[in-house]
Amino acid sequence: MSQLLEDYALIGDTHTAALVGRDGSVDWLCVPRFDSGSCFAKLLGSDDHGRWLLAPDGEVVATSRAYRGRTMVLETEIETAEGKVRVTDFMPPRHHHPRVVRVVTGVEGTVRMRTELTIRFEYGADVPWVRRTERGLHAIAGPNALTLDSPVRLTGRDLRHEAVFTVEAGQRVPMVLSWHLSHDDQPFVLDTARAEKETEAWWEEWCSGIDDVHGEWQDVALRSLITLKALTYAPTGGIVAAATTSLPEDLGGVRNWDYRYCWVRDATLTLDALIEAGCVAEARAWMAWLGRAAAGAPEQLQIMYGPAGERRLTEYEVDWLPGYENSAPVRIGNAASDQFQLDVYGELMDAIDRARSHGVAADGVVWQVQRALMAFVEDHWGDPDDGIWEVRGPRQHFTHSRVMAWVAFDRAVRAVERYGLDGPVERWREARQAVHQEVCDKGWDPDKRAFTQHYGSSDLDASVLMIPLVGFLPPDDPRVVATVEAVQRELVVDGFVLRYQNSSGVDGLPGGEGAFLPCTFWLADCLALMGRTDEARSIFTRLAGLANDVGLLSEEYDPKAGRLVGNFPQAFTHVGLINTARNLAGGRSARLAAQ
Repeated sequence: MSQLLEDYALIGDTHTAALVGRDGSVDWLCVPRFDSGSCFAKLLGSDDHGRWLLAPDGEVVATSRAYRGRTMVLETEIETAEGKVRVTDFMPPRHHHPRVVRVVTGVEGTVRMRTELTIRFEYGADVPWVRRTERGLHAIAGPNALTLDSPVRLTGRDLRHEAVFTVEAGQRVPMVLSWHLSHDDQPFVLDTARAEKETEAWWEEWCSGIDDVHGEWQDVALRSLITLKALTYAPTGGIVAAATTSLPEDLGGVRNWDYRYCWVRDATLTLDALIEAGCVAEARAWMAWLGRAAAGAPEQLQIMYGPAGERRLTEYEVDWLPGYENSAPVRIGNAASDQFQLDVYGELMDAIDRARSHGVAADGVVWQVQRALMAFVEDHWGDPDDGIWEVRGPRQHFTHSRVMAWVAFDRAVRAVERYGLDGPVERWREARQAVHQEVCDKGWDPDKRAFTQHYGSSDLDASVLMIPLVGFLPPDDPRVVATVEAVQRELVVDGFVLRYQNSSGVDGLPGGEGAFLPCTFWLADCLALMGRTDEARSIFTRLAGLANDVGLLSEEYDPKAGRLVGNFPQAFTHVGLINTARNLAGGRSARLAAQ
């Protein structure tokens, strides 16, 4: 039984994460190594692919859930005719092993509960050997092992384990699921009461350092910042786009991608979100990750890397899983990591510029890397590429890619002019002007009266909304105003922005997709810069209203079905929410403010 994406909450320990359903199921749990499969894969297939379910053994009268304060401790209250229980789910700050802690507390009366645990490793393919221990259960398959610590005695049946137990008012029943390598000793027995207090204190302390820069939307932005922190891989500072793979952009379709990686493109917007909110330590860590990932031959710069900077993200399909709501194939890895996307060079230069402008130091080695990257951009900015949306069709001269090449030259010039770094500034100035002139000549369609997706095309693309946001043209330039209005006419569906219309088959894939939420935030940012604040606020309010009851958003929204779609929760969307909230509160784009 699949649930809507809106029915899930996220818990995490800044190393890995799990999704908890409204019905009490843990349906997706990533293990610490992102390339070694997952313990549960229920979101991707049937009930046989792993889940941990907890529910009353009887009719439910009412349920409610919320995060406790400014934390990722999830509390769900379930009321039945016999009484009420509170289910608390969290992942404690990492010691060594990842753990999902679940505590059932009696609130009123006596409630009969049932629990069911189905363990599968490697995306549902591996059925483990499970044995009972004094602690509870121990499961092993290959390198993976799970330990369940609980006073509840589970009985095996049909390759799963289940139990029924009662909880009285004031009684506390803990369950702890811990992963470890099968050749290591089992994790120590956790004091769940202490772990709960430590987890709450850890998140509250982290949130205490958040600056109030989001005006009337501070609470909404704070929840998004907490989500962003939960998607951080603390050992390296990398921030994954999502904790899931293959949740479809088109229900029942083939647009199913693995997002458990770190995109260089997200770097600048993420740095904005972190730095402006006062999360300097996270910004420094993200910047350090970026520097390590980008180091090497300039022509080998990838658009994405693993959370530790891994470069080989080979894509393959797991054909034994039917996919979320039969959306196949289910993909592991991401072939787009091998694409040539020119814009990523501009994003990297922009991110480092943003870091320098806020005192997030970029050392001399970073500048050497930048110099090498710029030498590559000088030679290749005129080449066609695969574009921001990672299309799997033919390469094109994408307008957004050229704009970001201009950004690369512009930020390189600024590094010399503003920060006194050494470089061929005259050559970069000339290249910057040449790129600017080409985009204005070839990216602008006088008949459409808009900047279009790629040279020679009349199709629109929401990525051109970045033109005023990165400073390529001022927001009051008539071409910018006309382009924004064209996007509103042709790419807005029910108030939300599509990335593009695939009328010319440019992306090489069948089917459509939902409205792209980050692009809709960009539209709000553009309108705010143009002085159309009321429109921008209205769009932002609708976007924020799409979040589920615990404040989470996916990448896209299907206006026809009225559902969130795509991988969930999506860091890029939450970054957009954070930055647009701040821009509306301050009335100016942070990217432009630094120029």
